[in-house]
Amino acid sequence: QVQLVESGGGLVQAGGSLRLSCAASGRTFSIYVMGWFRQAPGKEREFVAAISRSGDRTYYVESVKGRFTISRDNAKNTVYLQMNSLKPEDTAVYYCAASRHGSYYSDQTGAYDNWGQGTQVTVSS
Repeated sequence: QVQLVESGGGLVQAGGSLRLSCAASGRTFSIYVMGWFRQAPGKEREFVAAISRSGDRTYYVESVKGRFTISRDNAKNTVYLQMNSLKPEDTAVYYCAASRHGSYYSDQTGAYDNWGQGTQVTVSS
């Protein structure tokens, strides 16, 4: 098991930026594919981005390509989501997730074994 704690959410104006962090503890961080998901009110949780165990491969949902960047620092047991050019439709609770057996293109919630508690991101127009 790995425990995940997100931070970095907040309120930002459209066009602004935020960087989310997810700190992991427990088992060896580098054995997990890491992903970010988000859930807006009244909507299902959706995939945002994922990164391979070594950090050399990434995968994004189409709506955030060119605006969001996922990265990881295995020495610090942390994964990041840099979010630029934010839009009101990016407003959601953002969740960090870890997958022991998935791949960097795993975009289904069922592929992930461990989840953080979420951090709220609100983008005002």
